[in-house]
Amino acid sequence: MDRTTASRSWIAVASAEHVRRGRTEGFMQVCHGKAAPLRRIRPGDRVAYYSPTERFQGKDRLQSFTAVGIVRDGTPYPFDMGGGFVPFRRDVRWLDGRETPILPLLDRLDFSAGVRNWGYPFRFGLFTVTDRDLDTIAAAMGADLP
Repeated sequence: MDRTTASRSWIAVASAEHVRRGRTEGFMQVCHGKAAPLRRIRPGDRVAYYSPTERFQGKDRLQSFTAVGIVRDGTPYPFDMGGGFVPFRRDVRWLDGRETPILPLLDRLDFSAGVRNWGYPFRFGLFTVTDRDLDTIAAAMGADLP
């Protein structure tokens, strides 16, 4: 899908192991599989994933951007993962790029420059950022955003 003036840029939060699975299978999930946050995202929107840890509920500190992509056409849909867990997903065209630490970027990102508690927005699991921020993240990851 082509990017339009109405599209937005987002940062989603998940462990690196969960993001890597989504990259491999072409989807994203946020906020423990809730549908409502995914309904805020539209086809053509750009999204980067931030992974505070390597593993879900892990104590390790990864603090890196682990994926960047463009949301595909469609709407959020439920996916049965077994064991009674049916999270909602959106399809994403993930771009090639390397996982990149956030710390060297903090002074260059609008949402974190000069902010002492830069990690606060990540607590929500999904938040909008400026297009400039997403461009900066993608460039640091070596990803070519259309």
